[in-house]
Amino acid sequence: MTAAETTGWSNWAGTASASPRRTARPRDVDELVSVVRGAADEGLTVKAVGAGHSFTSIAATDGVLVRMDGLDAPVRVDAARGLVTVEAGMRLSRLNQVLDAHGLALTNLGDIDVQTVSGAISTGTHGTGRSSGSLAEQVHALELVTADGRLLRCSAEERPELFAAARIGLGALGLISRVTLRCEPAFTLHALETPMPLDRVLDGLDQLVSQNEHFEFYWFPHTTRTLTKRNNRLPAGARSRPLHRVRAWLDDEFLSNTLFEGVNRVAAARPSLVPGLNAVSCRALSSRGYTAPSHRVFTAPRRVVFRETEYAVPRAALPELLAGVRSWVDRSGERIPFPVEVRFTPADDVWLSTAYGRESAYVAVHQYHRLPYERYFRAVAGIADALGGRPHWGKLHWLDAERLRELHPRLDDFCRLRAELDPEGRLSNPYLDRVLGPVGPGTRTNGGS
Repeated sequence: MTAAETTGWSNWAGTASASPRRTARPRDVDELVSVVRGAADEGLTVKAVGAGHSFTSIAATDGVLVRMDGLDAPVRVDAARGLVTVEAGMRLSRLNQVLDAHGLALTNLGDIDVQTVSGAISTGTHGTGRSSGSLAEQVHALELVTADGRLLRCSAEERPELFAAARIGLGALGLISRVTLRCEPAFTLHALETPMPLDRVLDGLDQLVSQNEHFEFYWFPHTTRTLTKRNNRLPAGARSRPLHRVRAWLDDEFLSNTLFEGVNRVAAARPSLVPGLNAVSCRALSSRGYTAPSHRVFTAPRRVVFRETEYAVPRAALPELLAGVRSWVDRSGERIPFPVEVRFTPADDVWLSTAYGRESAYVAVHQYHRLPYERYFRAVAGIADALGGRPHWGKLHWLDAERLRELHPRLDDFCRLRAELDPEGRLSNPYLDRVLGPVGPGTRTNGGS
């Protein structure tokens, strides 16, 4: 049987915690089914947790907390069809290694690879891409354990409605046990990073997005400067020309992590210095270009602890959103040492995707964990909300089901399916009750009936 223990849990950013009645670490799918059935028999809620990299309390429970790190094995690799099936607790970093060993790669990734496959999919993790969307868009099939312990498989052909909902399921429809992903032959990306004035970026935005497979930029608050990133694939068979290991360490470890941590500590102690620090930081940036396997270009180490909110708006609304944020920062007196990240994705058809039905621009704002964040985040959220912004499900926001229903056309369909699969609310918690509405008969506590 799976090991059980009674320990507390907190997420990576320190913004959520829980004291479950017990914690389980299933080692295979049968044990996962057993854990879920056992929780149902005892009338306890049950939630899965992966790397804890969500900033919300989406995984919190005072019932049974299921740690997914024991379910991290590859199940099947079909290179000819470009499909790989893995257990849901596998970290993205390990998934990339498995794929690379078989000459495969995902078409697109986010910029962090510490999340589990199921956690990244369930909360809508995405990168940036002209024609390639979120991780959920690359899912070919899912297997999940429902609240009553049934094992269901879904795909575009098998239970297509469940598939449309469960690819970004928020943990509300079942505990994902296995995921089959569509892959392609491994490819090499040419990365070009260039400082550029913000106004020039916005004036040429349509060309920058359309002429590059993957384009994003970082704006440094209190300045008019950005760092742009353009990633484009090279022909098959092209050799990698990575950064020299000394330059890579200097840029990605020392400057982006060690020194950046120091800058943020100074900012926390002396907020008045932040505008000057940002001005120095962005002017110290220099252009760089290199080529490397795709997963090494898409992802980067992030060791500085921060808090984050992110909103997706229609792409055409991005200039108005950024203008509003710049204006608020200028007049608010807040000091923001973290750059603002802007990314792009095409429209998709995943029910709860932030890009459902529309080309989207994403604005992610961060704050160092030793600095207050709520006033800044709420201001950005208010500006985005006026433009129809949809918050990232795994990042901090304050919207409830009533407002989210206006933003997500398929939310009612999702909630109907949720009520069918989990009528007792065994997979719910206060976060899900807020963003989806409560489910279950009568008044229910998180720990049981």
